Amino acid sequence: MDVKKRTKIIIDWINNYCDSASYRPKALVVGISGGIDSSVVSTLCASTGRKTIVLTMPIKQIKSQHDLSLKHAQWLKSKYKNVEHHLLEMDKIFSSFSQVLSNFDNDHGYANSRARLRMATLYQVAAANSGIVVGTGNKVEDFGVGFYTKYGDGGVDISPIADCKKTQVWELGKHLGVLNEIIDASPTDGLWDDGRNDIQQLGMSYEELEKAMENKKDPNYQKYLEIREKNLHKMNPIPVCKFNE
Repeated sequence: MDVKKRTKIIIDWINNYCDSASYRPKALVVGISGGIDSSVVSTLCASTGRKTIVLTMPIKQIKSQHDLSLKHAQWLKSKYKNVEHHLLEMDKIFSSFSQVLSNFDNDHGYANSRARLRMATLYQVAAANSGIVVGTGNKVEDFGVGFYTKYGDGGVDISPIADCKKTQVWELGKHLGVLNEIIDASPTDGLWDDGRNDIQQLGMSYEELEKAMENKKDPNYQKYLEIREKNLHKMNPIPVCKFNE
């Protein structure tokens, strides 16, 4: 599909959702990290003409990632008059959280807790503005390998690019004029102190993952399945104990 057409479909979809929702959201709230996914989603939201609130929520953030988030916010505000940006420093919140849970120390748990604290922040801002939280996950992450935090960045109201592959998100970014620094940056979830990127965590690039998703004969298909299997608990419905009576 032509990128111009894809862009229009997503923008129209967001507008149609807001117009048809019973609660009529008055704002679109997006967390921006300086990565391509959140940059594209926030730009698409701004392109709707609706009030768009973007939040930068650093928690022990690596400077280069944080700087890209601020640059994107500045670019958005210069291009769209309907954009509002807030920098919410969350180091103290995370520090207090970590101290209270010091007897349950776990690095992976703390990494996910960063995403969950941000989710709670997004919903608080959305509530204060009668808005909705807009997700930034793409198809590979959300439905391929489950590369997101359950009830963290996976906790959203709508998900505009969840049917777009990562390569299509990069295409959207170029079409929308997103900063080249963001388009060219190594993808990362920004949840680790050592700055590890997505390839280091997944063991495969997004291009490799996409090929494996689409072709069972791909040499990386088994590796893709192994990653997917570990994260199916995020993508499958929550198990419910049901009664016949």
